[in-house]
Amino acid sequence: MPFQCDVCRKDFATQQAFDVHMKNHVAGKKTYNCTVCDKKFLRPALLRQHLRTHTGEKPFQCNHCEKKFTQSGTLQSHIRTHTGEKPYECNLCEKKFKRAESLRRHFQSHTENKKPFECTHCGKRFAESSYLRVHIRLHTGEKPFECTVCNKTFASTSHLRFHVRTHSGEQKRSECTMCSKTFSHPQGLRYHLRAAHTGERPFECTECHKTFASTTNLSTHIKTHTGEKPFECTVCDKKFSQDAHLRVHFRMHTGEKPFECTHCQKKFTQSSHLRIHARTHTGEKPFECTACYKTFNSTSTLRSHVRLHTEEKPLECTVCHKKFSQDQALRAHLRTTHTGEKPFECTECHKRFSSTGALRSHLLHNHTTEKPFECNMCDKKFRQGHVLRAHIRTHTGEEPEVPFQCTACNKKFRARSEMLAHFVVHTGEKPFKCSVCNKGFMKASNLRQHVLTHTDEKPFECTSCPKKFVKKGDLLNHTRTHTGEKPFECTLCNKKFSIERALRRHLRTHTGERPFKCTECQKAFASASYLRIHLQTHTVEKKFECTHCEKKFAQKDNLLKHTRTHADT
Repeated sequence: MPFQCDVCRKDFATQQAFDVHMKNHVAGKKTYNCTVCDKKFLRPALLRQHLRTHTGEKPFQCNHCEKKFTQSGTLQSHIRTHTGEKPYECNLCEKKFKRAESLRRHFQSHTENKKPFECTHCGKRFAESSYLRVHIRLHTGEKPFECTVCNKTFASTSHLRFHVRTHSGEQKRSECTMCSKTFSHPQGLRYHLRAAHTGERPFECTECHKTFASTTNLSTHIKTHTGEKPFECTVCDKKFSQDAHLRVHFRMHTGEKPFECTHCQKKFTQSSHLRIHARTHTGEKPFECTACYKTFNSTSTLRSHVRLHTEEKPLECTVCHKKFSQDQALRAHLRTTHTGEKPFECTECHKRFSSTGALRSHLLHNHTTEKPFECNMCDKKFRQGHVLRAHIRTHTGEEPEVPFQCTACNKKFRARSEMLAHFVVHTGEKPFKCSVCNKGFMKASNLRQHVLTHTDEKPFECTSCPKKFVKKGDLLNHTRTHTGEKPFECTLCNKKFSIERALRRHLRTHTGERPFKCTECQKAFASASYLRIHLQTHTVEKKFECTHCEKKFAQKDNLLKHTRTHADT
């Protein structure tokens, strides 16, 4: 093991050489002070080396790559990265190293007390006192190393060096051979390879055997077992397992949003949120589902989507114990079914909504004429991206992707949620119950509309007359009575209708289809309204009696028709 001088950090191969050197550092010897920071040195040579940290002077240049250094010793260590020379050998296992510091660090793996330096704040132990000093700054918040270009401060010189490369253009030196992504440090590249390409997770938790791609992630995970949260917020006393989490949390108190989007100037508290947001501008969706090949702009949305395939539902409603695969679905369920909360307010008309999706839809259809999605083939513009995608297929002839198929009737759907909503047609299940009258519905949207019948709320008002409606669709149908518009045309006889269901009912006069069957007598009808009228013949009192033959009828018009049979005779 080499010997290092604690005064000047010089290394020696033998005890004898070290002892001779230490005689230079005798008590009371004249010191040489730095005029910039008042640091003291025992020899002028050491002071000269130190001054270069202030002046930036680097007189020692590598003849292999022209990189410059402040000290000749540092240059010699660097040259070994080119030559591959490893002059420092462990006398216990014969492993070799390029630098004496690396050998010292390795040598501690053979000693009984591998990490003798303990943090008094959190109990974490370190192999060297220098590592402990850097770690303690996580607790104190001290960042003594400042970038001379942008004045950003750092807790360690190594972090400062990595940062400086962002100004010099040297920061991206390690390139991934699989996707060409570059990294400022080989460690970042190694982690990227495991996380993005190989899937290797070599670090295992001894408690639960969960594996991780990096030691950092493993260390963070271990705290979930120990419950250790050494980092405390000075404002609200909330504690965190990681210093980074505390820093992000603290921005809630300060309002600081240091990460700004260069496209739209929107600001974020976390760099990860900015990266995800930036993909809304670039359209990048690097995370692909292996089941249906759908792509996503973040790993969290991919994980949430994958649960639709696995049918995993880890999130449970605490009120009714219904389970959900996605967090936003659970939150929406709580608001629409239990709390009635509508936290999202329209800034134009102050109407409130239970979800951001409902608010966005409201804004698009009621308050904006903006159509940001433009077709690059015909310049037609659209309010919503999915409408543009459907339109583009009219140019390309591409069939829409329909990966989800109903097992009962083989009908296909683009989304699993659409398929599940359709499936209740076969099962007859009505899982959405009205809390007022207990009536069941197949869809949550139908329940919401039904609830309005109890409140007498009719939010959709006709602009031509004072009439109001519970459903927006009913308002649109009514509006056509003013405009005379009949957009639904029969392809067989060209007759036009203002309401789509009227066209469907009319088409049955051509096809002869009668899909609505009476369960009592099996008589079939072309429309649901005709079936309802017919059902009264089975259930409703027949109060209309023929004066000629005493036959009774449930409806007056049927009695009149019958009466004519007596007149004919």
